[in-house]
Amino acid sequence: MGDSGGMNVYVRELVSALAQAGVACDVYTRAWSEDLAPEVSVEPGVRVVHVEAGPRAELAKEDLPEIVPAFTQAVIEHIRAAGDVDAIHANYWLSGVAGHVAKHELDLPLVSTFHTLARVKVDADVAESAERVRAEAEVIGCSDAILANCEEEADDLIHHYDARPERIEIVPPGVEHAFFSPGDRNGARAALGWTDADRISESGGRGATQHPVLLFVGRIQPLKGLDVAVGTLAQLDDPAAELVVVGGPSGADGPGELTKVLDLAHELGVADRIRWVAPQPHHLLSTWYRAADVVLVPSRSESFGLVALEAAACGRPVVAAGVGGLRTIVDDGRTGLLVEGRDPASYAAAVDQLLRDEELAASMGAAGAERAGHYTWSTAAARLRRLYSDLVVRELVACQ
Repeated sequence: MGDSGGMNVYVRELVSALAQAGVACDVYTRAWSEDLAPEVSVEPGVRVVHVEAGPRAELAKEDLPEIVPAFTQAVIEHIRAAGDVDAIHANYWLSGVAGHVAKHELDLPLVSTFHTLARVKVDADVAESAERVRAEAEVIGCSDAILANCEEEADDLIHHYDARPERIEIVPPGVEHAFFSPGDRNGARAALGWTDADRISESGGRGATQHPVLLFVGRIQPLKGLDVAVGTLAQLDDPAAELVVVGGPSGADGPGELTKVLDLAHELGVADRIRWVAPQPHHLLSTWYRAADVVLVPSRSESFGLVALEAAACGRPVVAAGVGGLRTIVDDGRTGLLVEGRDPASYAAAVDQLLRDEELAASMGAAGAERAGHYTWSTAAARLRRLYSDLVVRELVACQ
């Protein structure tokens, strides 16, 4: 769960599924460390290419726009040398800027996936730069196809950016069911080393395994709504309930958001009932999902909501914000509960309902797992393979 969060998971899983479907993929990323080889074969048909752009050092996300031109040129040169490329697929707005230039330089179709949209975030009271808004509009205007995770994201593209509906392809992400599947809650807690003997402490000590556990997984930044999760914990009927937070500060606002949430936890008197867990390897998150009673996803906006999907795949009911793609993932009243607005009292009421009625929680968890079973990376790859084939024979879209 680095600064790119679920986008890293999306790209990794999708290119793997594409390779298995017979579509070889090169993934271009910046060479940010001296230890990185120019090219790495990850698996048959998947190659990661580390291109020189900016210093070989980590850069904050807000510093990345200035190295995009160098990144773009390096990608173009590599594609020209490699040959046999049918399409460019850009993920996130910065890659979209690079892909837009590469499309015209190489005369190749451009597919764009944005993951989040600046104007949607602004509507959710999250600050975004005018540069990003302008760049997204330009990339959308010239993309030969724009991928949306769900109908809600397609509507956002049309409403906020005047995207042409005929260019939008709805391709939901998948979930790796070999890792994310239902499992025993107590077994998961035992696997995490939780015991009945200890009580939780701010330093990360673990408390009893039988009390209710809420789980928040994600980057700590204003968009993800961790403050709402902490407020929810404070208003629950059960004073023994615990909140487990898996993730770390992200972006320029991350450290400040963490400080704000810590202060809030102390103010509300729940600091000793929060366990802070560092970002985990993606495949290990399944154990944390299974260990929880309820998974909270109180985001201000979500183009899809991979955490909600993975939690559902693990058989856990989700209480989520009624925004964006979460309205697609969570079938309100059947696989979980959607909450309108950001009032922690409303979230607490939904969580209390599930904690009081174990039969209801179990039925929602089972329904969620059944629903999540329809989301697979192989299905997404099959749709993309057809799309790429279609784009190769179409006339390229001209910039609007």
